Amino acid sequence: MSKPLAGIRVLDLTNVLAGPFCCHHLAHLGAEVIKVEAAGRGDLARKLGADAELNEKGMGVSFLAQNAGKKSVTVNLKHPKGKELFFKLVKTADVLVENFRPGVMDRLGVGYDALKNEHPELIYCAISGFGQDGPWVHRPAYDQIIQGASGVMSITGDSDSAPLRVGYPVADTVGGITAAFAVASALNASPRGSFIDVSMLESVLATMGWVVSNYLNAGVEPAANGNENVTSAPSGAFEAAKGLLNIAANKDEQWVLLTDHLGLSALRERPEYATREDRKQNRLALKAELETVLKTRPARDWAKELNRLGVPSGAVLTVPEVLDMPQVADRGFLKTYQEVPGVGRDISVTTTGIKLDGNAPSVDSPPPLLGEHNDEIWTDLGVSEQELNELRNGGAL
Repeated sequence: MSKPLAGIRVLDLTNVLAGPFCCHHLAHLGAEVIKVEAAGRGDLARKLGADAELNEKGMGVSFLAQNAGKKSVTVNLKHPKGKELFFKLVKTADVLVENFRPGVMDRLGVGYDALKNEHPELIYCAISGFGQDGPWVHRPAYDQIIQGASGVMSITGDSDSAPLRVGYPVADTVGGITAAFAVASALNASPRGSFIDVSMLESVLATMGWVVSNYLNAGVEPAANGNENVTSAPSGAFEAAKGLLNIAANKDEQWVLLTDHLGLSALRERPEYATREDRKQNRLALKAELETVLKTRPARDWAKELNRLGVPSGAVLTVPEVLDMPQVADRGFLKTYQEVPGVGRDISVTTTGIKLDGNAPSVDSPPPLLGEHNDEIWTDLGVSEQELNELRNGGAL
């Protein structure tokens, strides 16, 4: 079956995570993604990750995470001939994604205004920390900066630990997914040709809709509530004999089923737990009551029983634990590439979390070496082998 973005060419001029994560999704949905990397350096993520040896090889594990299926070419956009070659490549593309600071592409002479003159139907997506205008437009932005500026850190943790960073680059990944959604939508327009301005700050705030709405429309100051879900009770993480157990008894019937199963039906007769609002107001006392029973057995045992009854529950797992679960391991979510060039061993990476007609989209090729596809891409544009050698020797590639 043809993938939805088959036949679409995307130029990926991005670094580290937000932009590469956007193009990671586009590649898995069938687009031909060409990473256009700085000659001699490439994506900064090539030097990042927990394996120092791979960092030295320019194949850092941070790079491996979201660059499978892409092609890599190098070009020096500050070199006149490199810029000329880049313009030729742009004319063959449907989409360009970049995550430089606002103004950098314009200063290089390859910003949207310059490119649309050559290619009016180009979809140009610019991902930045704060957007393309506003008082913060020139501020540098990494994931942790956006987590702090967006208020995410202020509501993460509890009263003792907040503000606290989320344990993975949530702002980068949300920004990347937002950009991928916007690009896919723009490809459906007729005629094509648009400038997409993705603000990581606003992308993250958009995912905080409940928190923002509670503040704007109910006057509730956002706070860090730890593992408690303040919209309902009992709903949160509870101590069991082995590990934590998440329970979300958000409906009255689930509350009844839970208390019956724990042998605590008498709690329903007490006025402080009579209604949903009462339980919310007295959530910590209620939690202590439930934990007197939950602590007698392992979290995973309780989860199996409660889920069978219709009470949403789940043990709190580590990353290695969940990756080993058949629910993840058997659905095609992970992809393994064997003896990856530049790495020298097999690697496994995540795909997208999407299934199309029962199949998890994947890509056939592993993350590319820096400039691995220079000969293929540039010769397709009519550059001869002799010209390529001259461009390399002259510093254009």
